[in-house]
Amino acid sequence: MIDPVLSLKDVHLALDGNAGRVEILHGISLDVAKGASIGLIGPSGSGKSSLLMLMGGLERATGGSVTALGEDFGAMNEDALARFRRDHMGVVFQSFHLIPTMTALENVALAVQARKGSSFRFFAPVATEAALNDAAMRALAEAGLDDRAHVLARSLSHGEHRRLELAIALATDPKVLLLDEPLAGVGGEDADAFVDRLRRFKGRLTMVLIEHDMDAVFKLADRVSVLVYGQ
Repeated sequence: MIDPVLSLKDVHLALDGNAGRVEILHGISLDVAKGASIGLIGPSGSGKSSLLMLMGGLERATGGSVTALGEDFGAMNEDALARFRRDHMGVVFQSFHLIPTMTALENVALAVQARKGSSFRFFAPVATEAALNDAAMRALAEAGLDDRAHVLARSLSHGEHRRLELAIALATDPKVLLLDEPLAGVGGEDADAFVDRLRRFKGRLTMVLIEHDMDAVFKLADRVSVLVYGQ
């Protein structure tokens, strides 16, 4: 594989807890090519979310190296990592990170505003409030939620919350999309709709997906890696 978008070499992660130091990941090596969709599966506690956090620069490896888009996370301070995530990565977490008293459009507009003045691959450059809202609407449309743009986040269904989180992740114009169990608590038609939306980005974005819904994993992933006890 030439110039992978994500590259982990002999990565270890150990964290200090009440019972002492806990070894979470043990010598993980993984390369993810541009435009690839990778599924991470394994039992609870196997280290999947921790591995995703390392890929997003949200946690630091205690051994080995993590490189994204040619940048070594180990050489970057926290501010540099935050800027890198803002500029290049979208993340959908298990828990929601929404402002319930704001509309879907306003929630996405906040994310777009973080990149105000930059040129979007998916969306037009943002220079005015009108363009800001237009970019947010385009992100909502990508997530299939543009018809709910003016609804307060607290009034959206659980499945719509997931699509709003996806719109926010897309609004930052990512090259890499990291998804940590995005279908948790979502079933039926809502789950199918979410998976269908993600399938539209296969090849356009590099995606890493943690998910217990194996049907979703095999619909989305080009390749599946299994974690057991941090290996």
